Amino acid sequence: TIEKFPSKILRKKTAPVQNFGDKALTQLIRDMAETMYNAPGVGLAANQVGLSLRLAVIDAAWRDGDDKPDLRVFIDPKIISKEEPIDFEEGCLSLPGVTATTKRFNRVTVHYLDVRGKKQELSAEGLHAVALQHETDHLNGKLYVDHLSALKRDLLLKKYKKAKQQAP
Repeated sequence: TIEKFPSKILRKKTAPVQNFGDKALTQLIRDMAETMYNAPGVGLAANQVGLSLRLAVIDAAWRDGDDKPDLRVFIDPKIISKEEPIDFEEGCLSLPGVTATTKRFNRVTVHYLDVRGKKQELSAEGLHAVALQHETDHLNGKLYVDHLSALKRDLLLKKYKKAKQQAP
């Protein structure tokens, strides 16, 4: 189940992953990927499924029209460089039914750990770069609406609450 705003876990910084390479971590990653694809979404952070872990899964390729999944797992991601500011129409599985234009970067470089705990570096652009920024924000207890002005954020959250009340 995906946690929905205003769930408190979405606003807390997540804890480091401790058990690299164990079966529980592998199963969690599979479950998160399945949840993300079924939603459907481009990325999912562990706190969005109720777990305080610095873990996110992302697959931007299938949203860009590529039929082949390209699931990437990011443990403790840290964005070390950002280039080329862009406006991006952003949404979130934890705030379904609403989107807003945010300021993001078209290119990022990230340091992270893989499933074995080995340090990695990745440079990404486009949707993949935005997804990395979005999921890293989640792991730090931030939502994309935090990048909006107070007025735009309030309007978006009112629209979200109204849509939520009208949903069956």
